[in-house]
Amino acid sequence: MALIITDECINCDVCEPECPNNAISQGEEIYEIDPKRCTECVGHYDTPQCVEVCPVDCIPVNPEYIESQEQLHDKYLRLQAEKQKA
Repeated sequence: MALIITDECINCDVCEPECPNNAISQGEEIYEIDPKRCTECVGHYDTPQCVEVCPVDCIPVNPEYIESQEQLHDKYLRLQAEKQKA
């Protein structure tokens, strides 16, 4: 599963630097999460770090990107391999 930032986001800037996969970026109005890069912090932490630091609780699971823990881990491994090539 990837996460999504809802329109309740207050643009407080705390989530973006916490993402180990660089999946969070400033969108036109609020921050956005790239589902291709979001692993819910699998491989890095026990819990999604953006959710941990969000002061308004606006980062739920994105229902359009349902993934198992195994799929998230595979995505983590792929992202790490891409990082090492760069």
